[in-house]
Amino acid sequence: MTTGSPAEGTSRSPRADAQRNRRTVLAAAAETFATAGVDAPIRQIAARAGVGMGTIYRHFPTRAELVTAVYRHQIEACAEAGPALLAEADSAFEALRRWTDLFVDFLVTKHGLADALQSDTDRFAALHTYFLDRLLPVCTDLLDAAVAAGAVRPGVQPYELMRGIGNLCIGRDDDPRYDPRRLVELLLRGLRHPEPSDTGRAASTPAWSS
Repeated sequence: MTTGSPAEGTSRSPRADAQRNRRTVLAAAAETFATAGVDAPIRQIAARAGVGMGTIYRHFPTRAELVTAVYRHQIEACAEAGPALLAEADSAFEALRRWTDLFVDFLVTKHGLADALQSDTDRFAALHTYFLDRLLPVCTDLLDAAVAAGAVRPGVQPYELMRGIGNLCIGRDDDPRYDPRRLVELLLRGLRHPEPSDTGRAASTPAWSS
């Protein structure tokens, strides 16, 4: 009855190793893209991942396939983080803030994506659609939870928030002095309901005192 077990274990092991190698390559590629752009040499990614270049080419025969896989992997991680943060964060606003940090990390590594896929417009369009389909509902849930908790002003559209954060991330790689996270933090503060003490002070302070 047990004669099939070793063979089955052996057949599963290569697949498990291949999946582990693939995840390692994707993580290394994402880190490399964040620091060196999507045109970074494959050998640099291989060295960071601790694998041979042949391993990368077996999984991703072309750079466009590697770039696409990296961003799909990051989109999934960002999408899965939303519900987890809502469940574990101290407040709905804290969950939203922590998620925007992850979203900024993703957008920063997205630099150069269009150029890398310029010869494959269909692939780029499909990736952009996937991006919106997966992340817009997550942002909606986080924003709705923060509004329901009274932490964020109502009326903010999730797409507008995502687009605004994206615009603030533009140019980060071209100017090392620019940190989009500082401005994203200011954006989130602007979404918050004013504290009762703040509104009370504003109402009691004479206009001529300024």
